[in-house]
Amino acid sequence: MTLFDKWKKGFDAVEVRVAKLSNRVLENPAVLEPAGMLLSSLMRRKARTDRMLTSVWSAVGLPNRRDQERTLRLLTVLERRVIDLEEKLDDAREAASRAQLESAIPSRER
Repeated sequence: MTLFDKWKKGFDAVEVRVAKLSNRVLENPAVLEPAGMLLSSLMRRKARTDRMLTSVWSAVGLPNRRDQERTLRLLTVLERRVIDLEEKLDDAREAASRAQLESAIPSRER
């Protein structure tokens, strides 16, 4: 058995024990309830901070995240429309050049 195999076997044994212990600890209501309350408190604080920053940005006259997302969505729509118009223009140009070529060919050779 190589040194790595011995190390791997030891590591696997430790990992199994640590996984069992961490599952017992993390499933314990004495740990879950305070952790849940802490997470809820942090999320409320984040929401309050986000609302405050939004009002500050608006008061300064700068766009907030929602404004930027709305602008990005509108730019995406405009980009798609421009691409569609370019494709239609290319199709119209091809049709016009075909019509011009057909009109240039004498009627006997058609």
